[in-house]
Amino acid sequence: MIPGGESAVNPSDRPEDAPPRPGPPLWLLAELTYRCPLHCVFCFNPVDYEQAGEELGTEDWLRVLREARELGAVQCGFSGGEPLMRDDLELLVAEARRLGFYTNLLTSGVGLTEQRAAALRAAGLDHVQLSFQDSTAELNDFLSHTRTFELKQRVARMIKANGWPMVMNVVVHRMNIDHIDRIIGMAAELGAEYLELANSQYYSWAHVNRDHLLPSREQLERAEQCTRQWRERLGDSMRIFYVVPDYYETRPKKCMNGWGNVFLTVTPDGLALPCHTARMLPGLEFPDVRQASLQHAWYESPAFARYRGTAWMKEPCRSCDEKHQDLGGCRCQAYMLAGDAEAADPVCDKSPQHARVQEAVRKAQAGGAVEQPLVFRNPQESRRLGRPF
Repeated sequence: MIPGGESAVNPSDRPEDAPPRPGPPLWLLAELTYRCPLHCVFCFNPVDYEQAGEELGTEDWLRVLREARELGAVQCGFSGGEPLMRDDLELLVAEARRLGFYTNLLTSGVGLTEQRAAALRAAGLDHVQLSFQDSTAELNDFLSHTRTFELKQRVARMIKANGWPMVMNVVVHRMNIDHIDRIIGMAAELGAEYLELANSQYYSWAHVNRDHLLPSREQLERAEQCTRQWRERLGDSMRIFYVVPDYYETRPKKCMNGWGNVFLTVTPDGLALPCHTARMLPGLEFPDVRQASLQHAWYESPAFARYRGTAWMKEPCRSCDEKHQDLGGCRCQAYMLAGDAEAADPVCDKSPQHARVQEAVRKAQAGGAVEQPLVFRNPQESRRLGRPF
């Protein structure tokens, strides 16, 4: 028998485009809460997060950790919102460590005191990813709508003092991309071992604010050149990851390395998802971990099987000789831009809806005034916007 309780099937007995039998999920993203003291304009939490159900309790999360480890997951990221808003974070980290996970805390730094840092260290936390919005207090605090820049610098030093490897994460977009040189310099000064310069991907709140955030091609090229120069200067002392936004590619990225293939997300209100934005997709009923096991969700749920493999594809993906490389791209992006989760990702220049991406890029190139003001993530806006994406 193989995981999930089904008998092994000879691969030659499967139709060519049938959904493949997945291996185990390797990465568990435990989204502990949607609560957050920051109000970032590019937040990846659902726009309608205020409509989410009640947060999972401690016992539910402990069971989720055990079930994920039994399935074969080896890494566990604790995120949110802001995971430090959970009083039981230390308990969950300790259980994850006991189970054998490599643990990562993804945090804004708000709430990480010396006392909590010591408690998390004692619980066995392996790794901290700290987010900044910019290299200056003015823009960092504007983009998060909070006064947190000096706090983040103190937290960065606290992370180093506790001996954790530190990943500094900065979401890059039109409003801060010209500060790449200063951002990298700040990361080096604070002693980050890794720096993620992740150009914003346009989902959720970033999609709402896309016309403000999408950079021009010239900005991207300057940022890439600056990043190359810093890599040569720093050598192995800090690894820099630079991710180009999908809108400037001609082929889409494989969704989360394949839908339901590597990553398993559990939301604050208990939905098991193949990626952190999948709950936006209509017509899919994702399992609730209060009512179904993670094994059921991963191996038996119709929602997890829906976009595995290539059988679900429409043209032009179905007959494309590259379909096994990108698996059609991102289903959430297809839904947002084409109104159809089964469409080719419009980032692909073979997509009939590629012009929608080109129009967004044209606006970014023009750099003109944006009619709609920036929308900051907050409960009032979440209730007002409802569930667009």
